[in-house]
Formats: sequence, structure tokens, C-alpha cells
Amino acid sequence: MNAPFPASAPASDDSNVTDRPVLNLLIAAPRGFCAGVDRAIEIVEKALERYGSPVYVRHEIVHNKYVVEGLKAKGAIFVEELDEVPDDAPVVFSAHGVPKAVPAEAKRRKLLYVDATCPLVSKVHRQAERQIEKGRHIIFIGHEGHPEVIGTMGQVEPGQMSLVETIEDVEKLPFDADEELAYLTQTTLSVDDTREVIQALEWRYPNISGPRAEDICYATSNRQAAVKELAHDCDLVLVIGSPNSSNALRLVEVAERLGTPAKLIQRADEIDFAWLDGVHTLGLTAGASAPEILVREVVAALAGYRPISEKTITAAEEKMVFKLPRQLTE
Repeated sequence: MNAPFPASAPASDDSNVTDRPVLNLLIAAPRGFCAGVDRAIEIVEKALERYGSPVYVRHEIVHNKYVVEGLKAKGAIFVEELDEVPDDAPVVFSAHGVPKAVPAEAKRRKLLYVDATCPLVSKVHRQAERQIEKGRHIIFIGHEGHPEVIGTMGQVEPGQMSLVETIEDVEKLPFDADEELAYLTQTTLSVDDTREVIQALEWRYPNISGPRAEDICYATSNRQAAVKELAHDCDLVLVIGSPNSSNALRLVEVAERLGTPAKLIQRADEIDFAWLDGVHTLGLTAGASAPEILVREVVAALAGYRPISEKTITAAEEKMVFKLPRQLTE
């Protein structure tokens, strides 16, 4: 994604920038791309190198318009369903995961496909299979309609998994307290909200089985923790991410839950500088699908409006790397 520096930063009258009060800018770390997103984007790029253009991608590879447009420019074609993919074209499945029926259909049509599902999402898929093998009904905590939820629920037969989003949903479940149940979660949820839903499940169903380790991925947890570290000291938090990005929306919620106003923006040109009136300290972070170049774009736009004093607030160090599929490395 080595595009030239974006030209979409909002113009400002910088003739009097130095006359404006200094803006203390606290930038969260970690932020932006996670290992699963890095891997998914590299898969599309490697597929284009190996197979040539076009390479089809089922659903947005990650939820970020800048990333998607950059891959389109390199020859990727994004579609929603396999029936939009020609028989002789390679296709990549998005990082969010797909129902079992999708690779089954690809095999039936003898399509050349590469699965870019994040390994941490694939782990949840395997857990679902194991729970069904043990005869348990699965309660899945997630957001209805999200691609990851659709993909995970598509790992089992209809009726073997029930979706809940809130404590109120738990109260409406029709199961008896002694039924064989298990719960799993979407990987990009609010850590705090999910803990409350799990507690409600465990109170109502004391024998419910849960995963050995938390399903919410390390990147989601770390980015939320970083926002918690800086939000208390900020008058406003900006989150760079797409409106359909679950993990970015959760970062907005984390700040607001701590009493700090937060705004979701996709790029610098969405900043309303009136937001900065009365703001002494501004927090800045980016969802796991947002590249660092968009962070620097926002910093440049802010610096064009007010003098800034930049400081990084680090909540965790990330060194996770996921291997590429064998078919792209052999």
C-alpha cells in the first residue's frame, strides 16, 4: 500500500496556525493494521503477482475503503458472491471468514481459491466444530449481519447455533438451565460488553462451556486497552476506521464509555475543525483495518490547523505474524 501521500487532507488557513493554542496529541499504540489484516492484504498482492490480473476477492478483504481502492488499482475485483466470479479466475476469501458452503461451492466449480481468513477467526471455526461434535448447542456472541458472524455461523448446520448481542438477548434464550450449551464470540467485540454478556450466560446456564482462551483477538483487546490508557487525559478522541469496521466502532464506544467524546473518521478530509474548539488534548487511534498512512495524513492535517505536540501512549507491544497460505509460497 505504498501509495503517494494522500492529497485529501483538508485545506486550512495556515497563515495564523502559530497564533492558535498548541494541541497536545496523544497517539495510541498499538493502532492500525493487525497481523491478520497484514496477511490478508499480502495474500491479495501475492495472488496478483502469481496469477496476474484480475484476481477476484469475495467481500471486502478488510473493512477499509483506502485499502480496497489500492488493491483495485493493482487489479483486484471485489464481489459479494461466488456466482460473480468467472470459472477460470482466481478468487480470495476475505479475512472475516466465510461459511463452509462457500469453499464447497468453489471446489464444485473447480475454482482456484485462496482463503485469507484470519487464523484467529479460523480458530473459532474449529472450536464451533468441536462443540457440535460434543453434542452442545452454541450460543454465539456477535453482531448480526457482520461477515465474521455469517462465516462462523455457517460452519455448522442451521439450528445448531444461536446469536446473541446483549444481556437482554441472553434473557430471551429458550434453553433450560441443564441443557448442553457452549458459547463462542466474534473476535472484534468490546471486551467490556462481551464480559457482561458472558457473565449473564454463566449465571443463567452454570454448566455452559466456554473457550479455554478468550476469542476476542489480541489486536482488538490491545487497541481497546490503548484507548483506555489515553482517553482519561483527552478532551476528544478521533478513531480512524470505516463505518462497517466492528473493531473501529468499538474503539469509539470505549472512549465514550469513559466519558470522553469520540468521532469516527475514514480520512483526514472528514475532520470538522470546529470539533477542536476548546480541545486542549486530542487522542488519536486507528482500527485494525486502517493503514498507518491514514494516521500520518490526519496528523498532517491537524498540524496544518494548530501547532501540535505529539506523544505516543503505548499499552502493549505486538510481534504477531501469520504465515501465508502454502499455495502462495511454494
